[in-house]
Parts: sequence; C-alpha cells; structure tokens
Amino acid sequence: MKAADIMSRHVISVPPDAPVEQAAQLMLDHRIGGLPVCAPDGRLVGIVSDSDLLRRAEAGTEKRRPHWLEFVLGPGKLAGEYAHSHSRLVADVMTPAPVTVAPNDSLEHVVGLMERKRIHRLPVLEAGRLAGIVTRADLMRALLSAAHRIPAGPASDEQIRQQLWAELARQPWATPGMVQVLVQDGVVTLGGGVPDPRQIDALRVLAANLPGVRAVRDDMVWCDYLSGAVVDMSDRPKASGPAGAP
Repeated sequence: MKAADIMSRHVISVPPDAPVEQAAQLMLDHRIGGLPVCAPDGRLVGIVSDSDLLRRAEAGTEKRRPHWLEFVLGPGKLAGEYAHSHSRLVADVMTPAPVTVAPNDSLEHVVGLMERKRIHRLPVLEAGRLAGIVTRADLMRALLSAAHRIPAGPASDEQIRQQLWAELARQPWATPGMVQVLVQDGVVTLGGGVPDPRQIDALRVLAANLPGVRAVRDDMVWCDYLSGAVVDMSDRPKASGPAGAP
C-alpha cells in the first residue's frame, strides 16, 4: 500500500498569520492533534501541533529554569523560547520545514519516518502542494482493513503443513531443522527445541495466521547451547488461534 491509499484528503489547515487561538480551536473542533500551515499560494510552510501549544504564557506553562542554567543556554535559546511561548501567531510557534512524504511512498517508508522522527502525522505533497495527510490513526484504519482481507480457509491438514514449512523457510529467525510439526483437524502442534524462547512465540504466531488453522499448541523446549540446559516451557500459554477458535 502507498501513502495515497490511506491518507486523509480533506485536510484542515491554517495560514501562518492565523492566531494561535484559532489553531487550537480548529484542533479541538475536529479532534485532531496537528494542522498543516500553508501560505496563500498553497505551499506548505510548517506544521503546528498540540505539542507546540503546551508551553504557553497564557496557561503559565512556559519553561522556567535556574539562573545558572539560563546563563549556560545563552540569550539566543532563551529568546527563541520566549517568542514561542508568547507569540499570538501560528508562524512563531509552528515547526517549519516539516517532514513530508509523496503519494507513492510506501507505508513502510511512512512508518519508518514516524518512528525515526518521533512524529504522529506526515503531510503528503504532490507537485509541491498539499495533497493530504497521513496520521497514525490512518495507519490503524489500514491495519483493520487489511485484517479483514486475510483469508480464513478452509485448508486441508497437508496444505497447512506445507504452507507452514514454506513460511518458515522465508523467515531469517527460524531454525526449521529443529522444529517438529503435526497438523490434525486444523490444529497445529509444534515440537522440538530452539535456542531462543522468543522463537517459540514467533512460531506460534506464524502458525496461527495460516488459513484453516483452528488452534496452535506448542510442546517446545528452549535449548541453552552455552550451558547445555534444556528449559521446559510448559508453564507458558500453549494454545493460540483465530478469535473464537477452541
């Protein structure tokens, strides 16, 4: 999927000369956490979010520091913070030159940017103009839509077994030669030992997602190769499957 497939096309924005109070009211009215800031010619010049409005003189929440720290920070830093917390214009509190994506950018790229930059929304630019915005909520809706399209079966036991082995062969974390698989009436039983207990969780998840699987049970052990110990994992939850499965 691409950014264009999930982005919100009806975007609420503000001009840079808008009052801060207008931006705050728009965010409250539309229940959103940020607004693109667009110049009269349609160019994106910044983005203002609820985080930009946390430190405000009106609310008495502007930053206050010990005098010795103010001396270390210097007048430039303090002046910038003063303008940010006291200005009544969006242009002075917005984040300029925001991170953006293009309509054809993959969702993997979008999520990677959100994680690295620690941001919650990305304007989508097309030919230099704002075409939409992708938020974390849009990604959650895409997840739900994709989940509804997952095939649920039916599949024979042999088809399940073959698909499981095929999926294992594609996973870099898997150690297929150490895993035993039994499929009966749609129930997958996993046996054998693995060098890391997290592999057991991944194996159960992989098997549970296969079409036709009713439940997954694991009889696996964790083999600590350094000490030679074999740890019984029987106290872990041992069954998983699609919602409603026995």
